[in-house]
Amino acid sequence: MTKATDAIAAGEADAAASAVRLRLDLAYDGTAFAGWSRQPGLRTVQGAVEHALATLFRREGVVPRLVVAGRTDAGVHATGQVAHVDVDERALLAVTRPRRGAAGGGVPTDAGAVLVRRLRGILGAAGSDVVVRAARYAPDGFDARFSAVWRRYEYRIADADAEHDPLQRHRTVWYPRSLDVEAMDVAAQTLVGLGDFAAFCRPREGATTIRTLQSFRWRRARDGVLVASLQADAFCHSMVRALVGSGVAVGEGRLGVEDPGVLMHARTRTSAFKVLPAKGLTLTEVGYPADEDLAARAEQTRARRELHLDGVVG
Repeated sequence: MTKATDAIAAGEADAAASAVRLRLDLAYDGTAFAGWSRQPGLRTVQGAVEHALATLFRREGVVPRLVVAGRTDAGVHATGQVAHVDVDERALLAVTRPRRGAAGGGVPTDAGAVLVRRLRGILGAAGSDVVVRAARYAPDGFDARFSAVWRRYEYRIADADAEHDPLQRHRTVWYPRSLDVEAMDVAAQTLVGLGDFAAFCRPREGATTIRTLQSFRWRRARDGVLVASLQADAFCHSMVRALVGSGVAVGEGRLGVEDPGVLMHARTRTSAFKVLPAKGLTLTEVGYPADEDLAARAEQTRARRELHLDGVVG
């Protein structure tokens, strides 16, 4: 090996050693977005946040790319989305360095807090429908997508008995008939557990529909709005909105409380219920194991994906 080759190898090692992973916690109103994933010519959450990151890091020659816990569909909102980004630590320190004349006399501050403040400033210039809520160094082994052990969603429906608040119209579906929330909650319990949710998922080539639905409950909030809370290890495409649609069919008497479970065991798509609109759906939280278990969880999830036992989330 020549001295030149040694120098190149050493440089690559230094670059790898200087890379750091950041965890970003995000919230957004999905109304004006064409979903999470970056798409040419369309405004997406990933595109908006990555554009803000690229603007911040442009002088450092860094183009950060996000990995997300759950790729939400067009119109779906989030209050607890999680993503990670890998950046060169020297570039991070450069963009979060206190500006000359700043309060504190240029004393270094928390890089995550500075990053959040500057990203919010950039995103705010184009609208405030996406917010970076927090940024911090990720623990060793953390992967926003593969380390996650569960995702939690809520779906809001204002039926004929609920208050119809125009300030909540972008995240609440208005339904013209009264719904029996008690029956809906009973029906939801029949679906909890490990199973094949093909009846509730839009087919995708090479992706399984086997999921563990850890929790599914319905309640009526103080304003009368029906709120569905669902938690699973992962959700396949349109699964949450289909599960909610089956609940609405029960709530208005078109299906019995046992029927969603019967339809699930048939393992085929059905017209017995409708997939509800995206705007009522919000990703509220993503769960992760203890720091020492993050890497093992990520490896386990990747292995399942290779066996086609893990599909898309969101």
